[in-house]
Amino acid sequence: MKLILRILLSALAVVILSKILPHVFVDSYLTAIIVALVLSLLNFIVKPILVILTLPVTLITFGLFLLIINAIIILLADQLITGFRVDGIWWALLFSLLLSFLQSILFSLLKESK
Repeated sequence: MKLILRILLSALAVVILSKILPHVFVDSYLTAIIVALVLSLLNFIVKPILVILTLPVTLITFGLFLLIINAIIILLADQLITGFRVDGIWWALLFSLLLSFLQSILFSLLKESK
């Protein structure tokens, strides 16, 4: 049940950000749920591989390259999901940062409501 709530809150964050950011587009609420699911899977499967492969660059940049990895994950989701579009790496980077921020707020509200 907790996982479903987290996915739904992530989908809500995706919808909110698509309304705020002009170069991020989600065509429906169902697409937002799919985006949340795909991003969760990509973060679970692909991100660790990318982190290991780019470890030297990540160390040299003191971890800032992880932001680029997050943007790449967003752009990968963009390619996989019809109805979800992010126009460029800079918008993906901003979307990734704001998504993390909004998710942390929503997840903390979820914890407080219990």
